[in-house]
Amino acid sequence: MLYYLFEYLEKHHDLVAAGLYKYISFRSALVFIFSLLISMIYGKKIIDYLRKKQVGETVRELGLEGQKEKSGTPTMGGVIIILATLIPVFLFAEVGNIYIMILVITTLWMGAIGFLDDYIKVFKKDKEGLKGRFKVLGQVGLGIIVGGMLYLNDGVTIKEKLSAQEIVQITEDGGSRLFGDAHKSTKTTIPFLKNNEFEYASVLKWLGDDYQKYAWIVFIPFVILIITAVSNGANLTDGIDGLAAGSSVTIVITLGIFAWVSGNIIFSDYLNVMYIPDSGEIVIFISAFAGALIGFLWYNTFPAQVFMGDTGSLTIGGIIAVIAISVRKELLIPVLAGIFLVENLSVILQVGYFKYTKKKTGVGKRIFKMAPLHHHYQKSGYHESKIVTRFWIVGIMLAVITIVTLKLR
Repeated sequence: MLYYLFEYLEKHHDLVAAGLYKYISFRSALVFIFSLLISMIYGKKIIDYLRKKQVGETVRELGLEGQKEKSGTPTMGGVIIILATLIPVFLFAEVGNIYIMILVITTLWMGAIGFLDDYIKVFKKDKEGLKGRFKVLGQVGLGIIVGGMLYLNDGVTIKEKLSAQEIVQITEDGGSRLFGDAHKSTKTTIPFLKNNEFEYASVLKWLGDDYQKYAWIVFIPFVILIITAVSNGANLTDGIDGLAAGSSVTIVITLGIFAWVSGNIIFSDYLNVMYIPDSGEIVIFISAFAGALIGFLWYNTFPAQVFMGDTGSLTIGGIIAVIAISVRKELLIPVLAGIFLVENLSVILQVGYFKYTKKKTGVGKRIFKMAPLHHHYQKSGYHESKIVTRFWIVGIMLAVITIVTLKLR
């Protein structure tokens, strides 16, 4: 909202300082500080309120020392992350930007699904929470909305090559609004390849000359798959203090780098990546989100004073997935969000192998001592602080590899 106020003041009242507000770097710094303060200052008040209302978590029994003491720790702390993200975004971002609108919808949608799941667990005393099929239905619904908005909205375009004249004609806000012959496309980026662009519609060439009209048949289901996989991965990773929030900080900051490069006409041309007009505004949202996650970590690191619950974990996964799709880097998710991927795979392998061996021998066997993977290490005798720190280190290594893909092709 303040974005439009300062835009008006600069345009109609020649307020020089208002021009500074247009710069993404300036607003990113503001929203980061603002979201960090909200999550740290008001986070404590929210935790006290949750404790007063006895919104406590029933912790999974692992048979480990110190685990029972966690039972009753306030949950639904994801509300802190959501509020600390959205308030600065509404204040400092260009809320009319298509990418900001999509991310706000994602945050509210996934937050509502997670909140309902936590509500059923806490107040209805149902440990299973929201039935799995309803969670998946919600994720599919979001995928259809996000995929449809990205596919149909005329403001979602790309520009692959820039002429020398266009590079010179950079607009006053750093070139993030130069459209030229930008066009709609469902192209995305394939990592580690020289000719690293893939057009979803290309798999439909057998339909004839008008095959591009049907790109949504491939694009939207893929968006649904990514959102479902990443949100579930984040949900499974949220099992020990600080793991999901800390791992997510590294992921979103890395995506922020990609969003900034893709939305900047100079650097996108220099690094030979597709220029995505208006995508630079995503950096504002990412800065707010990163600040909210770091502020939440203040209370979520061992021993946690609050758990994010599904309110937070499903929201985090949904946001990460949608940001990656928006900046055409969704195929980097298996590398960048490798922690989420491994956690997902550990559960799939554990359940699959148990069912297979039970069918073959009558006795189900397990690959891991417990799934998801972080519980396997807990069962192996590692303290959860050590597990979390090492997972963070692996996440940072994966982030570095992901950033290197900008030039490694």
